[in-house]
Amino acid sequence: MKKRIYALLLAAVMAFGVSACGASDAEKKAEAVPAQKILNMGSGDSAGSYYAFGNLLATHMSDAAGVDIDVISTDGSVENIIGIDEGLYYLGMAQADVMAHAWNGLVPFAKSGEVKSFRAIGGLYEEALQIVTLDETIQTVEDLRGKTVSVGEDNSGVVINAMNILDVYGLRTGEDIQTVSMSFSDSVEAMKAGEIDAAFILSGAPTNVVEDLIAAEQVHLVNIDSEKVEELQQWYPYYNKHVILSGTYTGLDYDVTTVSVQAAMIVSADMTEEEVYHLTAGIYDNVENVSAVLARAIDMSVENGTTGITVPFHKGAAKYFAEHGFTVPTE
Repeated sequence: MKKRIYALLLAAVMAFGVSACGASDAEKKAEAVPAQKILNMGSGDSAGSYYAFGNLLATHMSDAAGVDIDVISTDGSVENIIGIDEGLYYLGMAQADVMAHAWNGLVPFAKSGEVKSFRAIGGLYEEALQIVTLDETIQTVEDLRGKTVSVGEDNSGVVINAMNILDVYGLRTGEDIQTVSMSFSDSVEAMKAGEIDAAFILSGAPTNVVEDLIAAEQVHLVNIDSEKVEELQQWYPYYNKHVILSGTYTGLDYDVTTVSVQAAMIVSADMTEEEVYHLTAGIYDNVENVSAVLARAIDMSVENGTTGITVPFHKGAAKYFAEHGFTVPTE
């Protein structure tokens, strides 16, 4: 929180410094970047993959672009998009589905309206929806009926995913199932204490928060029925069928059918083409280094960075991809 307050104050000071020259809001943001050389990046829960992944990428991006990147723990995709829109962050990590919801003014952006102040840099890896429980009687999503379940923090993309899944199973919140909003780490502690029965966690598998829980408890991952995955895809085409293979986690001796969405890096539309070009290079020129550290990045590549994203790319990212033989849409 202190970092975010500091970022807000710093942004205010920079804006005041250029306002006397009569610059537009867009010019203020663009001019502030090279002057301060600090780019705030919204990530996610400190126990989730966004935070770890963001810190690793920030090292390579900083070196490539010649800037300092401050990775900030946030509630996730929704907060990161709003943060860029409000000028708190220049960079952020976000789910491809949440990006589409923001661009088109869909829930949870329905009241605030369309958010188009961000652009995509590129896709990173597939995030698997993991329904985690310590209750052996919960074998399918239908078994969540009558239970208390964490659906993630209010401003995180996993809330959207959880509600989509519950909807295709006909489970009504507040009636068939009780839902609470908690971070991944708080969800784990609540399960251990018997306060909740299960939790929706969206993260590249394996993810630390689940691994830590497995080390202490007998954990079960819940399957999503294949026909429900197909039904979900009919309504929301950005979902992919995903299988968490046996052995992904210690003691997991069965395959788990679920869904996944693309995790991506986004950036303020006001960033310059040159800077975003170098930031993009910092990510995709270091694919081997990143995948050597984080197993979930094993499928990360320049080609995969251009897929699964429905919002426009930043022109700086498009320039990088074009040099490597791939064309992406811009605006």
